[in-house]
Amino acid sequence: MPGSLGNLAGVKTVEPPEHVLNTFGLTAHPPIAMGDSWIGGWRVGEVVLSLVPDHARAAWSASVRESLYVEGLRLARPFRATDGRYVVSGWRADTYIAGTPEPRHDEVVLVADRLHAATAELDRPRFLLQSPAPPHTDVDVFTAADRAAWEDVPLRTARAAGMSEPTSPDGMDSVHMLKTLATLRKNVDLPSQVVHGDLFGTVLFAGAAAPGITDIVPYWRPAPWAAAVVVVDSLAWGGADDDLVQRWADQPEWPQMMLRATMFRLAVHALHPRATAGALPGLARVVDLVRLML
Repeated sequence: MPGSLGNLAGVKTVEPPEHVLNTFGLTAHPPIAMGDSWIGGWRVGEVVLSLVPDHARAAWSASVRESLYVEGLRLARPFRATDGRYVVSGWRADTYIAGTPEPRHDEVVLVADRLHAATAELDRPRFLLQSPAPPHTDVDVFTAADRAAWEDVPLRTARAAGMSEPTSPDGMDSVHMLKTLATLRKNVDLPSQVVHGDLFGTVLFAGAAAPGITDIVPYWRPAPWAAAVVVVDSLAWGGADDDLVQRWADQPEWPQMMLRATMFRLAVHALHPRATAGALPGLARVVDLVRLML
């Protein structure tokens, strides 16, 4: 699930039902929960089954990963059901790739650069144009949070969709920080493209093998923004050192990309019902670092 690491409480994993296993032709092995190595995934032989937060996004990701080639990366290829579908009853299947998330933060930013050079030519998926609407899903929350960093009035999309304003102290603090950062925004002249907006904690490493990617969580934003989201997450929840910000400062419009990535994560914290108070100190640290850049 997008954003499941760092700033959100976990969700109980559900074992894939028998009819899903049958439709994918995966009956030779019992499903084994994969834990942190593949969030929410169940390994069945050399295939991993995962619940999808949104059917359209899952089918889009599968169709892209089926043929996309990125030098120096391992991509999990979709495993189609016996009737050719990518998604069955809310479950997708992918070929297993070895590895676990590791705090190799600079390498994850490099993964972002390589991946987004390859996705630059992809068309904008139509579902990215849709506005959130009740009943709100996780995808709606992340859509509203993404727009909060770019729209003239932060959280306007969230309010229009009827999302609840936070009432917890940490939620209200995150809104205050978000609105403060909004006053520091400047116009940027960078092209938007398809980017993966949730690389932190989802890139798999296996020794000296090429890094692995299990999914593409699509956003339509400048590529340096997605790299900045990796840096924000690594600083807030991954134990990265402060110098990580400067090591990637040659990215275009880097201070503004870091600003908007931080606003995005603050908005997720403010809007998501599973946001945890313990996640805010890490974000506050990033806010301080970003303000020093501007």
